[in-house]
Amino acid sequence: MSVSHVTTHILDTGAGRPAAGVAVVLSKNDAGTWRELAVSSTDADGRAKDLGPEQLDPGHYKLNFATGAYYAGLQTRTFFPEVDLVFEVTGPEHYHVPLLLSPFAYSTYRGS
Repeated sequence: MSVSHVTTHILDTGAGRPAAGVAVVLSKNDAGTWRELAVSSTDADGRAKDLGPEQLDPGHYKLNFATGAYYAGLQTRTFFPEVDLVFEVTGPEHYHVPLLLSPFAYSTYRGS
């Protein structure tokens, strides 16, 4: 299996472990409208490596994380029912977009 141009990794920092089973959707902004490209979910290590094609055109993309469903499965309240991360693809290099998550906070960065 090849790895997609965009990958993600979710760490549940509140629980101190990877966030497994989180639904993730990759979309592209086409003239102001978000178009869904791929749907995946994180594996046991909190990673989603199959988010679309091996190569994406330059443009604005969004990862949507179903954090509410994840925390509902853990019977934990969360302030964020979903998290959207919008980023720009400018070239052929790999884009890794991690999410550090807890029930009442999240952060991200450009990974490698």
